[in-house]
Amino acid sequence: MRILITNDDGINAPGLAALTIIANDLAGPKGEVWTVAPAFEQSGVAHCISYTHPMMLAKLSERRFAAEGSPADCVLAGLHHVLEGARPDLILSGVNRGNNSAENALYSGTLGGAMEGALQGVPSMALSQYLGPDNFQSDDPFETARVHAADLIRNLLAQTPEDDEDYRLFYNINFPPVSAAAVKGTRVVPQGFRRHTHFGVEPHRSPSGRQFLWIKGGAQHIPTAPDTDAAVNLDGYISVTPMRADLTAHDMLDRLKAIE
Repeated sequence: MRILITNDDGINAPGLAALTIIANDLAGPKGEVWTVAPAFEQSGVAHCISYTHPMMLAKLSERRFAAEGSPADCVLAGLHHVLEGARPDLILSGVNRGNNSAENALYSGTLGGAMEGALQGVPSMALSQYLGPDNFQSDDPFETARVHAADLIRNLLAQTPEDDEDYRLFYNINFPPVSAAAVKGTRVVPQGFRRHTHFGVEPHRSPSGRQFLWIKGGAQHIPTAPDTDAAVNLDGYISVTPMRADLTAHDMLDRLKAIE
């Protein structure tokens, strides 16, 4: 199996090292794992692409490249330049430091990489590690993802039918904030929404008097509705959410016929 991996935390992130182990397990001794990841952290860039300026690409070692761009840029670079037409069988993005459950999915560069892979017609998955009191200060906060991811991905690939839809399927996988041994299982659930919390800004002034705004995230341990992603994560389960990039509000199409 040939696998292309990327992330949004950057080429030197420990989560990418964990993903490399996962990908090598999946690829097997005769497989190939190719890495094209951002040279610098790209958290929160979602599905951004560097459409108006070029990006520098550097080869760091065999099958390992850093690009001055977003995760989606890295997928494009991998598919259309680095692999020289030898398309991968699978694209993996992550393992993100922190969850991409609920509304976080909409901001996530990790998901942006997987989404671009799906748009390019390649099976793609985003992997994120929820952090909490049980693993935030751990020597190996990615242990849960590293231990459970390969078998889960094999199962997903075996259960996923051939997909020829215009907007192809990709998966958002979030590992719970517990040790690998404490994981209760896997739940296939929809994306949730954390009520009463949201992103905002925090103002600061520089020594010169200029005002700067830091983007500030909301509380991450507020559960979403029952049987949705963050809720099951906080209950100790791995969440798997099948996604497509089609943003249409299908529930409104018939209702809005009246304006035609």
